[in-house]
Amino acid sequence: MLRTLQNCRFLTCVFAASIAFLHADQGLAQSDAAAPGATIDDKLENADWANVQDILNHRCVVCHSCYDAPCQLKLTSPAGLLRGASREAVYHSERLKDAQPTRLGIDAHTIPGWRDLGFFPVLPSSEVTGASGSVLERSLNLGRQARLTANAPVPTQLGLSIDHPLTCPTTQEFDAFSTANPRAGMPYATAPLSEQEYQTLMSWLKNGAPLPSATPQIPQDIQDQITNWEAFLNAPDRRHQLMSRYVYEHLFLARLHFPTDNPRQFFQLVRSASPPGSKIEIIATRRPFDSPGPRPFYYRLQAFDETIVHKDHLVYSFGPDRLARYKQLFLDPAWSVTDLPAYGEDEGGNPFSTFANIPARSRYQFLLDDALFYVRSFIRGPVCHGETAVDVIEDRFWVSFLDPDADLSVTNPSFLADGAAFLELPVSTADIGFLGDLHGMSHENQIKYLEFRDARYRNSAAHKNGFGYDAIWDGEGTNPQALITVFRHFDNASAMTGFHGGIPETAWVIDYPVFERIYYDLVAGFDVFGRLEHQLSTRLYMDELRMESEDTFLNFMPRGNRQRMHKIWYQGALAELHTYWHRRRVDDSFPTGIVFKTDTPKQEFLLELLNRGNGLWSIEDTINRCKGAVCPNGNAEVVNNLRDIANETGDWVRYLSDVSLLLLDNEDGSTSLYSLLHDKAHYNVAFLFEEKDRRNPQADVLTILPGVIGSYTNFYFRLQEAQLASFVTDLKSVRSQAEWLDFVATYGLRRTSPGFWETSDQVMTIFLASDPVQAGVLDLNRYKDPRSDSDPENN
Repeated sequence: MLRTLQNCRFLTCVFAASIAFLHADQGLAQSDAAAPGATIDDKLENADWANVQDILNHRCVVCHSCYDAPCQLKLTSPAGLLRGASREAVYHSERLKDAQPTRLGIDAHTIPGWRDLGFFPVLPSSEVTGASGSVLERSLNLGRQARLTANAPVPTQLGLSIDHPLTCPTTQEFDAFSTANPRAGMPYATAPLSEQEYQTLMSWLKNGAPLPSATPQIPQDIQDQITNWEAFLNAPDRRHQLMSRYVYEHLFLARLHFPTDNPRQFFQLVRSASPPGSKIEIIATRRPFDSPGPRPFYYRLQAFDETIVHKDHLVYSFGPDRLARYKQLFLDPAWSVTDLPAYGEDEGGNPFSTFANIPARSRYQFLLDDALFYVRSFIRGPVCHGETAVDVIEDRFWVSFLDPDADLSVTNPSFLADGAAFLELPVSTADIGFLGDLHGMSHENQIKYLEFRDARYRNSAAHKNGFGYDAIWDGEGTNPQALITVFRHFDNASAMTGFHGGIPETAWVIDYPVFERIYYDLVAGFDVFGRLEHQLSTRLYMDELRMESEDTFLNFMPRGNRQRMHKIWYQGALAELHTYWHRRRVDDSFPTGIVFKTDTPKQEFLLELLNRGNGLWSIEDTINRCKGAVCPNGNAEVVNNLRDIANETGDWVRYLSDVSLLLLDNEDGSTSLYSLLHDKAHYNVAFLFEEKDRRNPQADVLTILPGVIGSYTNFYFRLQEAQLASFVTDLKSVRSQAEWLDFVATYGLRRTSPGFWETSDQVMTIFLASDPVQAGVLDLNRYKDPRSDSDPENN
């Protein structure tokens, strides 16, 4: 369906990162690319492509990457440029049937293959007749002809919502499109390209937009490690086969990094029809647990050759130490397997049955070893797009994990054997259509499981005195991922190790059954191309898992406090109805093994977890949770000023975006970077919709952390260090939208500000220097445009 234009972010050229973020993509092999429209040039000068690539990286990739690239135009690689654009949206909230997957590098490997799937060219192409200029060229020209007014809001017709209707014009349709939408040129709704940037891109396009064909050079020592890994994962015995399947299903989204390699070089674990030593032939399946087919297949490591964007960058270390750890976890314990489990949605919908032969301790410890990676996979995977994807979680909460020795699913083999039937995920019934989807939305199995779980723990001699501090995994004194902070940023989220910000309203304790189910619900079992019912059942099931994790946390609290705490989390008549409908009852019969010393047990408990860290985490949060004279300061004047607005309520807080970046130009010539995170308070998060009716803005606070937090930046503030005190004072005085706009005019950078791109470039320089392995291009698709008629909730 051709959508009318309200906000054509098609070819939206906004910020990416430095040239180091992109490697030449081999997603379309040269022999394949010889089809009409391909422009692979073996003789292309490296300097020529480097200049073009640098501009694409700095001005185009942010909006055009991952599944939420407008018109599916991914500009992160030559393969994406050659594939072109499509009118079909990946994220479609009203889709009634599963859509054809269109994953770059997976679902088609030739230009004709992509044309068969509905993609059309955007580069100069012999496929296009009867039109002058490519889509990309004409989009840039349109942007040049109608520049936006500097430092002003963008025109109202250029809507900026992520759910706006899109028009994706072909070359032949571009005349009509530009007439109807004269301000929809590129870069879209931002400051213009510089003259040099514009001329470089136009020269490249007029010369046919040649692209390189070189493959990344892999150092010999890394190639040797790849050989060792592929031999290990493809060992023929059944124990290796089952272990390798478990590993693959948990790492199929990972960016595998060898610690001795270039910090910007990554690999992906794929299933291939071709054996090690030959060209990889990826087997395309919707989900990682779908059947690879009747032919033999092999686990292979494929170089990742796209621009690295932060919103889907999931780094997983994969060196010799990891290989030794896998042997320790999966091969040293005594276990056997006679018949390998089948593939399919039934098996993927219940990993506890599929992998029952592998000891539960090995599986849980595998997850705990890289807890942050897996929590981030819930966030950076394709499930996390839009408000309804994340509005079943609070804006900031702290996560800890049940120690394996305290987890009955680990210590008692009969627990999972008897309870597996209740742990089936919604995806297990997806193959039987609408009735299966309805079953997936039911919470009957969860009710039965909670009854089963509660009975097992009540009858366990080891738990007769309840959970003590030793029941929380402490990372064995070496792993900082034992404690995690999750931030929600309205329609996306982020996570980091340690406990950050003030004491949160809610906290989770995750055990093995919850951890595994969240992963299979939100990552392995989620189909971004799936129908509405599948996506709804996925999110409703996550609602159950959130409540289960909160309930486990409450079991550590004094019995007399649990009901009161729960009522604070779930305020309102609808929340009470939600609790009743789910047959949830706060368990005040299970004892706690902790003798609390204060009348604030939640705070006492959470801070004690930090104190047990043996230096793994900062006990104090210098800016947000440290009010004493002995707080570490760093730059004392800056930190003290920021403390005045950190973790504080006030009318002014509601005007801030979810994620703002504050750049301080210091007197010594350096620039400091802080993330201002708007923690939005809610009366409850019990429902997927009508969030605004459940907001409690009077309780909103601001969490301030050094560096870059989040993948989607909403706004920049930039000022001299000497202005910080005034910035804080002026911010705290904001009481109206008009005062907010005055504040923005003084300290902020609008999309149309002449310094917008320079600031964006500097943010990425700082980010890359601070963490070259984890850093990635920040998405500016959701950069805000404050205006007089804006609701403060949307600033």
